Amino acid sequence: MEKYVCTVCGFIYDPEKGDPDGNIAAGTKFEDIPEDWVCPVCGVSKDQFKKLEK
Repeated sequence: MEKYVCTVCGFIYDPEKGDPDGNIAAGTKFEDIPEDWVCPVCGVSKDQFKKLEK
């Protein structure tokens, strides 16, 4: 699964870990995260993330 990085603060969303504090279960693809989810570090919206290049 693809990882995504916050373009504001650099937080990396790893689908294998999810975002337990944001009620996103481990194994959740970035595309399947609700649109109202925000970066757990800086609070920006999901559209501020981009796919992390390998």
